[in-house]
Amino acid sequence: MPKKPAPRTDDAAQDGAAGSTGATKSAAQKALEKLGLKRDIDLALHLPLRYEDETRIVTLAEVREGQQAQIEAVVTHQEVTFRPRRQLIVTVDDGTDTCTLRFFSFYGSQQKALAVGNRIRVRGEVKGGFMGRTMLHPSFRAAGGSLPTALTPIYPTVAGLPQPYLRKAVLSGLARADLNDTFAPGDLEVLRHGVGHQPLWTLRDALQFLHHPTPDVSLDTLMDHSHPAWQRLKAEELLAQQISQLQSRRERAALRAPRLQGGVGQTLHARLLAALPFGLTNAQQRVGAEIAKDMARPIPMHRLLQGDVGAGKTVVAALAAAICMDAGWQCALMAPTEILAEQHFRKLLAWLEPLGITTAWLTGTQKTKERRAMLALIESGEAQLVVGTHAIIQDKVKFKSLALAIIDEQHRFGVAQRLALRKKMTAIEGEHEKGAEPHLLMMTATPIPRTLAMSYYADLDVSTLDELPPGRTPIVTKVVNDHRRDEVIERIRGQIAEGRQVYWVCPLIEESEALDLSDATQTHADLAEALQGATRADGQPVLIGLLHSRMHVDDKKAVMGAFTAGLMSVLVSTTVIEVGVDVPNASLMVIEHAERFGLSQLHQLRGRVGRGAAASACVLLYSTGDAPRLGEAARERLRAMAETNDGFEIARRDLEIRGPGEFLGARQSGEAMLRFADLAQDTDLLAWARAEAPMLLDRYPHLAHKHVARWLGGKAEFLKA
Repeated sequence: MPKKPAPRTDDAAQDGAAGSTGATKSAAQKALEKLGLKRDIDLALHLPLRYEDETRIVTLAEVREGQQAQIEAVVTHQEVTFRPRRQLIVTVDDGTDTCTLRFFSFYGSQQKALAVGNRIRVRGEVKGGFMGRTMLHPSFRAAGGSLPTALTPIYPTVAGLPQPYLRKAVLSGLARADLNDTFAPGDLEVLRHGVGHQPLWTLRDALQFLHHPTPDVSLDTLMDHSHPAWQRLKAEELLAQQISQLQSRRERAALRAPRLQGGVGQTLHARLLAALPFGLTNAQQRVGAEIAKDMARPIPMHRLLQGDVGAGKTVVAALAAAICMDAGWQCALMAPTEILAEQHFRKLLAWLEPLGITTAWLTGTQKTKERRAMLALIESGEAQLVVGTHAIIQDKVKFKSLALAIIDEQHRFGVAQRLALRKKMTAIEGEHEKGAEPHLLMMTATPIPRTLAMSYYADLDVSTLDELPPGRTPIVTKVVNDHRRDEVIERIRGQIAEGRQVYWVCPLIEESEALDLSDATQTHADLAEALQGATRADGQPVLIGLLHSRMHVDDKKAVMGAFTAGLMSVLVSTTVIEVGVDVPNASLMVIEHAERFGLSQLHQLRGRVGRGAAASACVLLYSTGDAPRLGEAARERLRAMAETNDGFEIARRDLEIRGPGEFLGARQSGEAMLRFADLAQDTDLLAWARAEAPMLLDRYPHLAHKHVARWLGGKAEFLKA
């Protein structure tokens, strides 16, 4: 184990030393808790973002421009200047060259420590220039004393938690934490193979090294997490996740759920199938059979239905709901936005109302009288199907006999919200015990890459709609610079003249909803002016609508109704139309500032066109602003969109670019499920963990439970959602 680094005595302003910031223990403790550092093991697993090498001293003569360096030198000059702004300027000389230290924020104690004649140890980035070598706000301390024997860790932190305090806290947690191995003795050799025949590191050795690596280590292997110490941590983390998933699956197998078996003859399921104005694809028939088989068992279904945009997930969900209602139970369908929920409501109402089914509608914007009526229908059981937004999971909503919960665009909900819907099942009478769970069907138009399914969805059964219904036209995608905006508007004019409809989407900028609104409003005004005098194919004047999140719900409905009915030719919108909107006559999608959108979001928006027989196109308008070119990630996203319409390939690339958090709703829950492992790179470790989890859980259950508690703590519950 490397030696503990020598204590730092540099001035407070450099590193924010605890003694000089006056940070109280209680304030620091709150900051630690904000980082989620509540247990000793949490501190031990709080690993550095990067490292500084304070183990050696170099001369200015051997330092290259832009290099981080630590020197010892004598202060030869000090002054405070006020042009162009107040700053402390200090000149130092190490005998081989001179360097100017600049501080824009400084205190009297620092000026005293940097008095002329003092010998100091300075560390920072050396820059060149017309005025000679400089360091901006370097760290410094009095010269002398022993040098550290390990690299100095720089940890992720928050305001009120300076690095020196955090280093001491981590060091204490590391010393106190139980770091004994939880693997069974005979399994260690398996792990050795899992990390590519590397020398096997214990957890204790791996953590000690990663907090205080020796200076001879390759920094590249630390930063890209390929070092054997990192491999050990990633293997442990993946194993904890897989054990937790396996425990969840086994726990669910012990729970009870209603047997929802379809009858024979003129059942609701059969009548719905006969009433549909289209036939099912082979994929829809296969997936429908998988879901029906699950619901016929007394064990809660936990199935993810994935399919590309337009693959026909809604009708599969409707047929599953029909089986549930056939058996005399209630079904709930929850969608992330009111627009998407209403699309589902209208479709399901059109299919099911003629068959005698009562459907309730619940959203957060309903008037009190309507809401009370809906709550009464749900509680009495008269409403067999309930469709709505997150309003469905509020405390006042009481189901009489909920047996099937369907969650659309499940990744858009926080995992806590998904858990809340699962817990909505009230006491079940008859052969089932109180506290039974409903069957759960989650749907997503963001296909899950295989590695993600193996990891986060290990306790889910996955059904895939890998076939599009006939009649869907391929969409041509063009990436166009914003400088060619006029050409795009002419393309819109041509589409309108042919009787087609157009979407123009403006970006949702999370940091400033007001800016988002301003963008959409301005674009709407610009298009209205540019298309003034244009007419539709029937000679009627062109109507241009505006839709955004701040509009009153009635106004939103009016705009969407006019566009759906074909009365409106162009709809300028924010991303509220991302999913669920189905207008077959719309043939052109323009996405403004496409570089600001995520890949999955771009693919979802593109899927709003190509839903009819007309040839359809998606134009990705991008702008580089003041920069000479787009950033690498933005270029990758736009390139992927231009190269493929395949949702599964889009999802694979999206996982590479963004990581798994958005697929899970981890952003909404505030919990990062995997901190160290990389699903794109660590497939061998994931395969090892999948194989090892059942052996460890069966042979050494106490070690398995200890392992999960160490790594996941309270987060294990989120993996069950």
